Amino acid sequence: MGTEIERKFLVVGDGWRQQADRGTPYRQGYLAGTGNASVRVRLEGDQAFLNIKSATLGVRRHEFQYSLPIADAQFMLENLCEQPLVEKIRYHVQHAGHLWEIDEFAGDNAGLLVAEVELTHEDEPVALPPWVGAEVSHDPRYYNVSLVKHPYGQWKQP
Repeated sequence: MGTEIERKFLVVGDGWRQQADRGTPYRQGYLAGTGNASVRVRLEGDQAFLNIKSATLGVRRHEFQYSLPIADAQFMLENLCEQPLVEKIRYHVQHAGHLWEIDEFAGDNAGLLVAEVELTHEDEPVALPPWVGAEVSHDPRYYNVSLVKHPYGQWKQP
């Protein structure tokens, strides 16, 4: 059984860009996202996946991922998934022994930048980079499954 332990943070500034890789485009949609789990279809560059993740709040969740044929994933995204799809570019940055994933959202979620770091255990110490802002690990609004129903572009901005 797969388990994901991940913390999420808002990104402040552009200091991360000089250390980031070229980024990979992601396009993902949800077949189901209520109850005990979310079921996601994702195009990740030139690969496609079906992902099932437990719907628990916090940093630890069960996660299962399976490869899909790209044509099947494209069909599901266009015809079976809730709309709008989540579109983003994912960048990777190494910092103090951890790999950070930075998602720069596009489409209906444009303007949102979220950094995630996967951990081996919940109490693992993490040196936060200077471009990391508020932690949003426990805020369900920032979960990708929530961004389909309530896109960032529709949030009331201060």
